[in-house]
Amino acid sequence: MRITLIVALVLHVLSGVFWAGTTFALARMRGNQADLFFRPQMGAAAIAVVTGGVLWFFLHHGPLGTQGHLLAIGALCAFLAAGIQGMVSGSALRKLSTPEESEGSRLRHRVARSQRIAAALLAVTVTCMAAARYA
Repeated sequence: MRITLIVALVLHVLSGVFWAGTTFALARMRGNQADLFFRPQMGAAAIAVVTGGVLWFFLHHGPLGTQGHLLAIGALCAFLAAGIQGMVSGSALRKLSTPEESEGSRLRHRVARSQRIAAALLAVTVTCMAAARYA
């Protein structure tokens, strides 16, 4: 079980760092080049969520307590961030890829806004994970 925990933790941290880092960068860059990062971001988000579930399964039994509540809030924010990025950015990027689309500026604004919202949610997620260790 120890090797499973180590692998899950390493995958969780690495994928989470990539996901949050690209989200923060794209939020700052107004969503420019989001089309290049969308698939890797969503892949990293999926790995982070799955490995987070594995870690929760192995490490958290019984009543939640303060640490469990903080981690649950962080997990909820991560789910929301992935959903917003997947639905809002994904649909806007698909529409931007069609040549007959004439409302490109509005769609790029939607991508940028979804990245900013996801960045804020992921900042809450990271804060909850860091604080949970000492709660």
